[in-house]
Amino acid sequence: MAQIPGQENKEKTTALKGEQLDLLSRIDLDELMKKDEPPLNFPKTLEEFEYAFNEQGRLRHTTTGEAYVFNAREDLHRWNQKRYEALGEIITHYVYQLLETKCNLTKEIVPVDATEEEPRSFIYMSADAMSNPAKLLVLIQGCGVVRAGQWARRLIINQDLDSGTQIPFITRAQEEGYSVMVLNPNENHLEVERPAKPTALPSPEASDEPAEKRERKDDRESKKRRDFYEKYRNPQKESETEQIPIRENGSPEEHVLYAWDHFVSKAAARNVFVVAHSYGGLSLVELLIQREAQVKNRVCAVAMTDSIHNIWHQDASKSIQEWLQQHCRNWVSSPEPLDTPVEPMLSDCPRVSAAPLTLDS
Repeated sequence: MAQIPGQENKEKTTALKGEQLDLLSRIDLDELMKKDEPPLNFPKTLEEFEYAFNEQGRLRHTTTGEAYVFNAREDLHRWNQKRYEALGEIITHYVYQLLETKCNLTKEIVPVDATEEEPRSFIYMSADAMSNPAKLLVLIQGCGVVRAGQWARRLIINQDLDSGTQIPFITRAQEEGYSVMVLNPNENHLEVERPAKPTALPSPEASDEPAEKRERKDDRESKKRRDFYEKYRNPQKESETEQIPIRENGSPEEHVLYAWDHFVSKAAARNVFVVAHSYGGLSLVELLIQREAQVKNRVCAVAMTDSIHNIWHQDASKSIQEWLQQHCRNWVSSPEPLDTPVEPMLSDCPRVSAAPLTLDS
């Protein structure tokens, strides 16, 4: 009997799909995960991690003296990433302690009228932040996982505290008579675990479905299992979460505006100075757009580092562009020597070289 052209290939393909589906159906992914990946239970303190910052502010293993090693387990990127994130959370709280003990800063809760039941954030301020009549320094970090007092987690872990934290800026400012405010633009929400969805039961009529429809459904189920297997190999959250925004501080831009309205604008200092890194520069330009007259009246100078603001996309007025030209400098990544002028991308604040070392997070 003559065979229809292509029928043999189609039958082979169908048989191969069936074998793949049968193989995947026999894989117990939960057991596979347990065998391939150690438990995601990590230490809660630097001491338990067996790391400490030495006298030079460098993170070193307490036994070997070696720097932090990301790939502690070969071929387990997700586990290594989770370990790195766990260490990062510990370092965040370590930096908070340094702000309080070394820099003598105190926390101020935001929103200022927050109840005990609602999500809250905070900023850090020196004791004279609201009363110093002369000079106030405001620090605004970039976006990402970094929190108050940090410029870049990567630099803290892989280089030293002076490179990755704002502490050198704070201590120098205090020595020169500045009061200080440290903003916290990335603490925008409270993350809570979302209840698990109930598993849908298979339809009792499934066996009555046409063969072609069942085959398509089998393909989808096979893809789901492959996707699930692939997911666990990559960094991911262990459970689904939802974010409850912090009132009036739900984004970096909102936070900077709130901090201005409730703290900076009410401070006694005649002269306000700002250091803004990366997305912090964008948030500052947005503040200028929202509070142009106030900012121009109070802010004397702005030092940006690798700022990602964009006067066109942010629709900054010509008067704001002119003010940025006169009062701002943007230190950017460049192989040129420090402070060498760099060709501007837009007609806003002048750009100068920050030399090879940057604050990338």
